[in-house]
Amino acid sequence: MEKPLHILGPQFSTFVRSVQLCCEEKGISYTLGTTFGEQTVSFGDGSLFEFHPFGKAPVVIHNDRRLFETASICRYLDTAFDGVDLQPGSALERADVDQWASGLSLYVDRVLVRSYLLEFAFPKGADGNVNAAAVQAAEPEVIKLLGLLDKELGAKPFFRTEHFTIADAILIPMLDYLEKLPHSARLFAEQRYLLPYLNRIRQRPSANVVLG
Repeated sequence: MEKPLHILGPQFSTFVRSVQLCCEEKGISYTLGTTFGEQTVSFGDGSLFEFHPFGKAPVVIHNDRRLFETASICRYLDTAFDGVDLQPGSALERADVDQWASGLSLYVDRVLVRSYLLEFAFPKGADGNVNAAAVQAAEPEVIKLLGLLDKELGAKPFFRTEHFTIADAILIPMLDYLEKLPHSARLFAEQRYLLPYLNRIRQRPSANVVLG
């Protein structure tokens, strides 16, 4: 008997939300959380290493098989389950979505999430306050990267194609958090397409469930 798919990781994680978005878009039934069976995992105690060789999240557990790395998980979900396709049909377009899914997971995540957003979520400054100097130092690269993403998006309805793909699932949770910062207007001030794109995606049933 097939067991329910479980997404192991905290729901606030951008990458966990990316996997959720793919499940919601395809109509895949899943459970979610930091507990699997009788074990609860966290980033701080090393318990994630029992599920992920590098101690990261998310991990997807499906029929006793464990998969890690967000882009790979999303490709598996798209291939293994029925529902709307999250990857284009042509080899070239599929490779384009795939390269951007990887690039977003590596380079864009590093700039927007690791170097910037995490300082607001888990401040490292004195007395538990946001490290203003670290934020100020990171902000020019954030704005520069948003400019690159805005140019790549252009007037397309979705990031790479005319349809929602894995690349959108990976990018949108990052933009959603960034836009919710109190000072986000200055981050997006020079971008023409990103905010309308984000707001279009937020209207989708999948985003309503995942982003709240």
